[in-house]
Amino acid sequence: MRAAASIETAYQPVTDKLRINKFFTHHGICSRREADRLIESGRVTINQRVASLGDQVGPGDVIARDGQEIPWGTVPLYIKYYKPVGVTTTSESHVPRNIIAEIGHPERIFPIGRLDKNSSGLILLTNDGDIVNEILRTEHGHEREYEVSVDHPFDQTFIDRMTQGVVILERPTKPCRIERLDPTRFRITLTEGRNRQIRRMCQVLGYRVLTLHRVRIIHITLDGLGPGEWKPLTGGEREQLFRAVRRGSSQGTTGANG
Repeated sequence: MRAAASIETAYQPVTDKLRINKFFTHHGICSRREADRLIESGRVTINQRVASLGDQVGPGDVIARDGQEIPWGTVPLYIKYYKPVGVTTTSESHVPRNIIAEIGHPERIFPIGRLDKNSSGLILLTNDGDIVNEILRTEHGHEREYEVSVDHPFDQTFIDRMTQGVVILERPTKPCRIERLDPTRFRITLTEGRNRQIRRMCQVLGYRVLTLHRVRIIHITLDGLGPGEWKPLTGGEREQLFRAVRRGSSQGTTGANG
């Protein structure tokens, strides 16, 4: 589909020279400010000479940090997308309105987790296979926040039972947080992403989900996006994401469900 107006062109493949601190952000290693600190402390070399702020580098240069070479390689991509209702979260090209075709990114990317076709909201995509399980594994307890409407008003008993956990697919869900928005709408924060979890939980308690919209994954929100829009995560969002999955910002290159 369309990229948000604030898309960072630094995520396109680089063939020309770029500033040394931008090389670090482009490769997902760290923020530009942190790169400047590395350079100023003499920890970065270009072709075996100590780098200076403002140096330009290209694909033919050998860049190293603390003596370890950093390959140019494939640039890690981390994208957030506002999935509209009707888009299917699959990489299979034969599926109509699949998420990859809708986004139309020039690089090969894949979704982290999924959202049902009838759900909308935030989904992350990447070409970094290492980070996928780090985000999705239940034991890490990463939060996903949704706004949900159901087919008739609910009471405090509904909130209490949802909060404590509901048995679906033969085992109880983990405790979660719920905030009432109006008589038929609530906000729910999960730390797991089981198949059609919220819809199944509501069904067990006698409610049918009418709309389901994901507004947050960990710290990342839909800010700056309209339906069908996408953009790369900012440097700050990437750093927070790496910290959340216990990946130091200097490790950026090594690397749910409605």
